[in-house]
Amino acid sequence: MNKYLQDLVSLSKYDTAISQFEPKIEKEKMKLATFVEIAESIKTSINTVYLEIDELKSKRTKNNIHLSELKTKLDNIASKNKDITTEKELKALQLEEEIAKEQISFANEEIERLEKLTVAKEEKLKELQEKLKTEEEDIKEIKVVVEEAILNIDKERNEVYAKRSELLTQFDNKVLTFYEKIKRWAKDTAVVPVKKQACYGCFMKINDKTYAEVLRGDEIVNCLHCGRILYKGEEEVSQEEA
Repeated sequence: MNKYLQDLVSLSKYDTAISQFEPKIEKEKMKLATFVEIAESIKTSINTVYLEIDELKSKRTKNNIHLSELKTKLDNIASKNKDITTEKELKALQLEEEIAKEQISFANEEIERLEKLTVAKEEKLKELQEKLKTEEEDIKEIKVVVEEAILNIDKERNEVYAKRSELLTQFDNKVLTFYEKIKRWAKDTAVVPVKKQACYGCFMKINDKTYAEVLRGDEIVNCLHCGRILYKGEEEVSQEEA
């Protein structure tokens, strides 16, 4: 293979590898972010349950105050019995007493209902707190694994950068400029293999003359369809050796 073409293939592979490092790092960070997001969601739920418990306790307090007022009212009604002089007054007082007793009954039922809801919410709160504790322990473990993985990726990236820099020291400037121009629009597919007589950048079939030039590998050949730099793929190499 032409030296310049060989250098272009190597440079393209280094550039492709470099462009993949950041997504790899983001993927690792996402592993941790997923656990952190779950933990934050649990914290939000815990805060919501706290507010719900406070609201239930507030309602229960109001009902207890109301219940106390009703009991006081009943005591007042009882004390008025001795002052009744007419049947009309008696019936009115009995009705007032009956209503007060119904209200007391309702208040007691409401207090009982609120107490049951509070207990249920407190149980839920306990479950969420346990879940958060487990999640935070998992985050600590995942964080260590992720940080180690990112360090390894950075190490690998630095090695690729070093190899790329070394390659560039012996690179022909005109060839490099030519490559960079194609790379502006083709990104990581500036240099692509030819497989089954097709450009693996645009996947269009190349003509026999261009195909023959690619197989010889004596010079840099561009795809007539898309302009990418072509080299013979492993399949073509295997066929030639056969």
